[in-house]
Amino acid sequence: MSELHTPHAGDDLAEDDDVVSLLMRQHGDIRNLFDEVEAAKGEERRDAFRRLVRLLAVHETAEEEVVHPFARKGFPGGEQVVKDRLAEEKAAKETLSALDDMDTDDPKFMPQLLKLRKDVQEHARAEERYEFTHIRRSTDVTNLAAMAKAIKAAEAMAPTRPHPGVESGAKNMALGPVAALMDRTKDAVRQAMGQS
Repeated sequence: MSELHTPHAGDDLAEDDDVVSLLMRQHGDIRNLFDEVEAAKGEERRDAFRRLVRLLAVHETAEEEVVHPFARKGFPGGEQVVKDRLAEEKAAKETLSALDDMDTDDPKFMPQLLKLRKDVQEHARAEERYEFTHIRRSTDVTNLAAMAKAIKAAEAMAPTRPHPGVESGAKNMALGPVAALMDRTKDAVRQAMGQS
């Protein structure tokens, strides 16, 4: 079964010169990882779930740092589109955080995972329909490629797991590992974009 595993974020080494194509492929990888977590047991499920958490963290953080700022200014109604996506992302992050505190063998894990999957899939469809379509229409190939490059660089630098105790500030410690992973990924995205 291991040869069927979806690659870690950034491991596919695809040449991405279009941010929308990259994000759409990540949506597919996220769906595949949900399938892997559901189908697996024991340590395989834990491994698939860790990879899912990392890809969700990289994907959502990249959208917040690269895609949403462009969308806010790039097309009419962009501000409201981003506001709606951020509300969806907040709900998904809360479910993800609750899942991350659970053992994957816990009987409550699968119902929570299925809730997260539903929320994430609805969010992805909304992004594709209301944000990605407008982005592709509102900019040129150079800008699409630059955004894709920033996301790929951030993927390569993003931590594979948070390391409790290494994060800065008591706030991160209180929010838990998913929040810490997202914070560290945000730093990687900003560094990739030359904003650090």
